[in-house]
Amino acid sequence: MDLGIQGKTALVLGGSQGLGEAIAEKLAAEGANLVLVARNTDALEANAKRLSETYGITASGMTVDLSDADATAAFATRVREEIKPDMLVANAGGPPPSVSTGIDQAVWQRSAQMLLFSIIQVTEAAVDAMKAKKWGRVLAIGSSGVIQPIPNLAVSNTIRGAVAGFCKTLAAEVAGDGITVNMILPGKIDTARVGQLDTARAGREGKSLEQVRAEIAASLPIKRYGNPEEFASVAAFLMSEPAGYVTGQMTRVDGGMIRSL
Repeated sequence: MDLGIQGKTALVLGGSQGLGEAIAEKLAAEGANLVLVARNTDALEANAKRLSETYGITASGMTVDLSDADATAAFATRVREEIKPDMLVANAGGPPPSVSTGIDQAVWQRSAQMLLFSIIQVTEAAVDAMKAKKWGRVLAIGSSGVIQPIPNLAVSNTIRGAVAGFCKTLAAEVAGDGITVNMILPGKIDTARVGQLDTARAGREGKSLEQVRAEIAASLPIKRYGNPEEFASVAAFLMSEPAGYVTGQMTRVDGGMIRSL
């Protein structure tokens, strides 16, 4: 299927590793040009160079700390005036594991800045550029915790739920401008982030990492972890031309993990 995004520009937050990197590669394979954003300059530059050479597209990296409000504001100006993306992958790293109470306020504030306020600010800037083109795609990477709160991830569950509300509201506001806004919810996708959470769980439960991963896989209807490429394929479709009538949705890529309707 031709996704109809060749030559378009995708702004990928968190594009140096994990799900962001996988999505960036899938978009590059479809001929989209890339602006990758993350905090790790070396990883960004290496990934941009690899994708550019592999797929013959234009790829560049921009080092931005989304937990820094001033840095995000300056970056949003560049998004609006310089980058002017056709597509935005709104992605930010997850906060540390936590219960609901007794969490330092600095953790709440930093996590809210990175996962919510910065995402809103960058999305607004990107949407302004998309409106001028009468075409655009916004895809926020959420978490299955938006549907079914994940134990020991209270900060993530709370803030990502707010992002879901923002995306759903925005979708209705910009649909008439040819812009779709969707959220994609990963389950157990085999990334470094999931590995860190599994390691933390193994420590809490006094089990080996291998035992924890085997138990988790056995609990999933599909009986295995997903791989980032499977997740990225769904993400790329949601940002495609053929998906132009899909908006305001939360799409699960979780191997059937969430059992609710």
